[in-house]
Amino acid sequence: MPESEIRNLVRRLGASIDETLSESPKINESIRIIRAAGYEVFLSVEARVEARPDARPAAAQEARERERVHLRITEEDAKFLKSLKIAIDDPA
Repeated sequence: MPESEIRNLVRRLGASIDETLSESPKINESIRIIRAAGYEVFLSVEARVEARPDARPAAAQEARERERVHLRITEEDAKFLKSLKIAIDDPA
C-alpha cells in the first residue's frame, strides 16, 4: 500500500476517534465534572502505523489481520478509568 494511502487512512482514523470521543456523553460528562472541580483535562490518544517487511503468504497475512487484539489493563489503569466513569467490559 502506498505511503500516501496509509497517511490518508491514519488521518481518517484520527478524525473518527476525535468524532467518537467528542460525541460521547459519558466522556463529556466526566470532563465537565473534572473541570468543575477546578482541573484542566487533556485527553491524548495515540495511533501508530509501523511498516515492517512481511514475507508470509497473503492468506497467512489475512488470517493474522483478523486476529483479536487483547489489551492488558493494570489495576491502576482500571481505577483511573473508573474515576473518569469509563467502564471496562470483562472479556466474554
